[in-house]
Amino acid sequence: MASYNHSAIEKKWRENWEKNPINVNDGKKPKYYCLDMFPYPSGSGLHVGHWRGYVISDVWSRYQMLKGHYVIHPMGWDAFGLPAENYAIKMGVHPAKSTAENIRNIKRQINEIAAIYDWDMEVNTTDPEFYKWTQWIFVQMFKKGLAYEKEFPINWCPSCKTGLANEEVVNGCCERCGSPVTKKNLRQWMLKITAYADRLLNDLDKLDWPEKVKKMQSEWIGKSYGAEVNFQVEGRDEKITVYTTRPDTLHGATFMVLAPEHAMAKSLATDETREAVEKYIFDSSMRSNVDRMQDKEKTGVFTGSYAINPLNGAKVPIWLSDYVLADYGTGAIMCVPAHDDRDFEFAKKFNIPIIQVIAKDGKEIENMTEAYTEASGTMINSGEWNGMESSVLKKEAPAMIEKMGFGKKTVNYKLRDWVFSRQRYWGEPIPIVHCPKCGNVAVPEEELPLRLPEVESYQPTGTGESPLAAIDEWVNCKCPQCGGPAKRETNTMPQWAGSSWYFLRYVDNHNDKELVSREKADKYLPVDMYIGGVEHAVLHLLYSRFYTKFLHDIGVVDFDEPFKKLFNQGMINGKNGIKMSKSKGNVVSPDDLVRDYGCDALRMYELFVGPPELDAEWDDRGIEGVSRFLSRFWNLVQDSKDKDIAETKEMVRLRHKLVFDIEQRFNQFSLNTVVSGFMEYNNKLIELTKKTGGIDKETLKTFTILLAPFAPHIGEEIWQQLGGTDSVFHTQWPECDEEAMKDDEIQIGVQVNGKARGVVTIPADASKDVALAAAKEAVADKITGTIVKEIYVPGKIINIVCK
Repeated sequence: MASYNHSAIEKKWRENWEKNPINVNDGKKPKYYCLDMFPYPSGSGLHVGHWRGYVISDVWSRYQMLKGHYVIHPMGWDAFGLPAENYAIKMGVHPAKSTAENIRNIKRQINEIAAIYDWDMEVNTTDPEFYKWTQWIFVQMFKKGLAYEKEFPINWCPSCKTGLANEEVVNGCCERCGSPVTKKNLRQWMLKITAYADRLLNDLDKLDWPEKVKKMQSEWIGKSYGAEVNFQVEGRDEKITVYTTRPDTLHGATFMVLAPEHAMAKSLATDETREAVEKYIFDSSMRSNVDRMQDKEKTGVFTGSYAINPLNGAKVPIWLSDYVLADYGTGAIMCVPAHDDRDFEFAKKFNIPIIQVIAKDGKEIENMTEAYTEASGTMINSGEWNGMESSVLKKEAPAMIEKMGFGKKTVNYKLRDWVFSRQRYWGEPIPIVHCPKCGNVAVPEEELPLRLPEVESYQPTGTGESPLAAIDEWVNCKCPQCGGPAKRETNTMPQWAGSSWYFLRYVDNHNDKELVSREKADKYLPVDMYIGGVEHAVLHLLYSRFYTKFLHDIGVVDFDEPFKKLFNQGMINGKNGIKMSKSKGNVVSPDDLVRDYGCDALRMYELFVGPPELDAEWDDRGIEGVSRFLSRFWNLVQDSKDKDIAETKEMVRLRHKLVFDIEQRFNQFSLNTVVSGFMEYNNKLIELTKKTGGIDKETLKTFTILLAPFAPHIGEEIWQQLGGTDSVFHTQWPECDEEAMKDDEIQIGVQVNGKARGVVTIPADASKDVALAAAKEAVADKITGTIVKEIYVPGKIINIVCK
């Protein structure tokens, strides 16, 4: 009997699939679009952690093929942006060269997975024929007023020498390089994602996504209801408007805090406080928004000025503190220390009065040691509002304030417009011309793509301008509108630009007339299953949803959500749960494992290490068990395939149980238990051969079809050995007959007075009387006294109660 030679078998079927692709669109099958989050081509290549997601998506795609679908399963490259440019700088080469080399290497590694990627659909975000349409989308947004220019302080990475969106700052540091982030005033292009805030929030309800991802997006959008309240500045004509979600607590507002960037911050300083105020404003400008929000230790400075509480006329000191952000609400808040933990800490630190206005059962707390933050209570110390239920007043107060004339009802969002420009070379040029006469003018659509100029020196300048600004022959141009002298926009787009819509292009990637034809969009889109890491839960997924809704609104596509179903796979970490990275020296390459154990064994082990949605720690030793399973199944087939084994009732039962269990686990995405299920049933079949001398072909064929999505090479080889004339993936997924899988006999535990005393074997359809009679006979010697009760839980347990 020939042993299982993974090298020869996998080589054979790779060559066969290349000549005879198995995933072909015949125009008759319904489509199923299964998509991976495409990678950026880093220099380190793929490790076993990257493999996991690609294996999951390929297994699911092959399963859908067996379910009768034409599967759209493409792959491409997210190749613009900081990661690619920083790697090129590190290696001392041009990013175009290093990116192309990295793509070649990773493509080789991806092919080792034996995934059914359709490389005819391949896209690359750095290809001018691709980013032509990235620029086209920007032009459409510009025409609709969703792309606009603004100068304001942004997060600045001094190492990457570029601006960062709030989302790209983690714990006050650059997400990419880890350097502390500062602030810098720059002219920026913005996308008005806030115009879609309500739709982005409300439409989460119709998505088949993990609840934690929907919750993260909901919190990022951060919709809240409240009121804007105007506070008159004492001795001045100006008013300060605050946004509050708790206007019912207005009587308890004992101070006010402005963001250091607030337009009135400096002017509120008095002669005595000016030096301290200006120093605080400067110090705050050097810290990121994320860092400011996370600091537990509250800092602040008193401006020396006061505002007047419009409800009771009390003087309210005006402070500056960097825990208030200029771009949230109005950049000013009223502070009610008795009922907010943060305000309470601030008031205690700076000795500011605390007035309780909500009380449980109407009783005021003496010597408050912490804020009273219960959702409801009775109003006290609140004038005409005394005695009202706070939860009721919270809803009514905005309208009452509006009627009194010093505020209005309003809705607020945490979501901010998207900072869309980067001061880097390696990105899509923004297709805008600055004309002294006409203002900002979009590059005409027929002139797209506006190509990125080829340069030798592309390193960031650190001045706040893109390296493109130094290329006079590229910058200087004619205005498309008046023909006069003008200058091109020199900032480039962020990495997110191409990845926000790439999934649409796969299905029509050679179309030079449209982003995607409406015919193909209607036929193949949207994505049915999207698979990738949870680290993209907010940014990429939110931006993709925004782009899709916009493209729906202008008639490019007929749907407004890009991904019907989302699955987030967990990470594969090194020992002790440490993330794999070259710098830590704990990267495990798949190349050697494929050589030693084969692609099929590695595919199955990637799934076997743990539930696919959870992180797992890698241990090479476990792959040996999976390899042994494949060899044992191979040997089982070799031992039976040439024998004329008649199927027995037990074989039929096992076969249908196998189909039922595997499909149940598969559809629950419990892929690790699918693999363990194969091992379990393989052992049962091997045990059965001791009685029958072999396994019938129908059972072996069924097992092979079920196994094929996980181990496609051995699946194809065994299918052929069992008489298959076409690919195993051109068959159909087996169906389960639940009647056929039922056991003739079952074993039931027997208890006497609640204690286990034996096991009885009875017919599966035995009546209660038959079951009890058999049980009493089996434990007759354990029964003492008189039987007072007989309990039978069908198919599970029998309990005989005596006294």
